[in-house]
Amino acid sequence: MRKTRIVVPCYNESQRLLPQAFLSALHTDPSLSFLFVNDGSTDGTLQVLNSIRDENPAQVEVIDLESNCGKAEAVRRGMLEASAGAFDYVGYWDADLATPLDAIAEFCAVLEKRQVDAVLGSRVRLLGRSIKRRLLRHYLGRIFATCASLLLGMNVYDTQCGAKIFRNSTALQIVFSSPFKVSWIFDVEMLARFPLVLESSSSEVSANWVEFPLQEWRDVKGSKVCGADYLKAVAEFGTLFYYLKTPASKAYKRYLHGWGRRPIDSRT
Repeated sequence: MRKTRIVVPCYNESQRLLPQAFLSALHTDPSLSFLFVNDGSTDGTLQVLNSIRDENPAQVEVIDLESNCGKAEAVRRGMLEASAGAFDYVGYWDADLATPLDAIAEFCAVLEKRQVDAVLGSRVRLLGRSIKRRLLRHYLGRIFATCASLLLGMNVYDTQCGAKIFRNSTALQIVFSSPFKVSWIFDVEMLARFPLVLESSSSEVSANWVEFPLQEWRDVKGSKVCGADYLKAVAEFGTLFYYLKTPASKAYKRYLHGWGRRPIDSRT
């Protein structure tokens, strides 16, 4: 039985966390486990996470970051910790469960049957699927996704969906070993790192990935994303262009491999 660990970054999520949903998913699938990363929350999030762990300590672990580092760093530390363990599949999932936990089994089935290296959730509005997204966010997302696809050199539809699962590998550990240069659009930087780490073209690497159209996704009330964050995303896009498409890319590649040679410790 293949083992799967899902990293769940949490910042002030005490009112939105659904402990029973996570516990039910673990009861249904003994091969599944969760690694919650409390990102310096100032509310009761840590207490809620500890209560989930206490209910099922064999399948739940909690990392408590003393200060708020941001989602990018919380995901990075969690993925670094998870990928260093004896898990076949490692991924991350939004704590608000905008993507239902039922999709984890579907993602893993694709990894198993198609022998690919990654399954990325994609919020595609298709007949027979329930993708409930605010109209403005949808159109801004489509503009951003087009730009991200051009930057990455991949035909990717949705880089920003917070549901992704990867086949565990040394390359995955190296990808998450070094801190990201951006925060709001770290998913784009993360995907861009794989070709650099594997020393392959973007098309070759992405040929082993699958975008999975979600059956259900919804905007959950209480999102911490605001209008100003879209401006930050534009600025960060410029940062990534600098590191990926200018002579600075050589130094960036050395940066990745330099961290990859260090002992892996998610708590540093």
